[in-house]
Amino acid sequence: MNITLEQPVHAAAIEKLLDSSFGPKRHTKTVYRLRKNVAPVADLCFVATDTDETGNEVLLGTIRYWPVMLGNNVQALMLGPIAIDAAHRSEGLGGKMIRHSLEAAKALGHRIVILVGDAPYYVRFGFQRDLVAGLSLPGPVDPTRFQGLELVEGALTGVTGMVGRAKPAKLRTAAASSVATGTSAAVRPVAKITALPLPASPVQGNGLETPVSRRRLRRAAR
Repeated sequence: MNITLEQPVHAAAIEKLLDSSFGPKRHTKTVYRLRKNVAPVADLCFVATDTDETGNEVLLGTIRYWPVMLGNNVQALMLGPIAIDAAHRSEGLGGKMIRHSLEAAKALGHRIVILVGDAPYYVRFGFQRDLVAGLSLPGPVDPTRFQGLELVEGALTGVTGMVGRAKPAKLRTAAASSVATGTSAAVRPVAKITALPLPASPVQGNGLETPVSRRRLRRAAR
């Protein structure tokens, strides 16, 4: 089994896995509002693969991260969706992919990760509800499932406001430049983001969101 960066060749298999792992109407959930017309972060989208008896690659798992803005001026990552093939959900593969991707995010200079998911599952990775107590999401979400993680200690201190879609790359670059020159003390330095191509628009009625995995993974990040 290998964990590698997602490639365009994996796109169809990823959509099939997401469709088989989540219940109906996943594209109607609040988190998808933050992903609409925004490409995932290519450097942090991973797949777990293996080979079958004929030597063909088989997709076992997928995890993606998306750029978001907190209170209009703080860049963060949003974890999800993560999905594991039904035959491998009791092997700890989800945890391996989360740890692998979080380590990569920290190494790339990212500071904050947020998600909407099962608190008892994600607490083991350091996610906490109180870190995002001053933030709101643009739609209905169970507040106990909204959590944050500081990849840099104190990165979420004093951060408040609405979570929004990421600004265009040119605006993010300009914001980073203003920090470097000291023209805007309120904006924090941001990590460089390489975006994957935008995923294909879902076919009406074919999008899935509610997990159907084992109980602990049943409410994992969408």
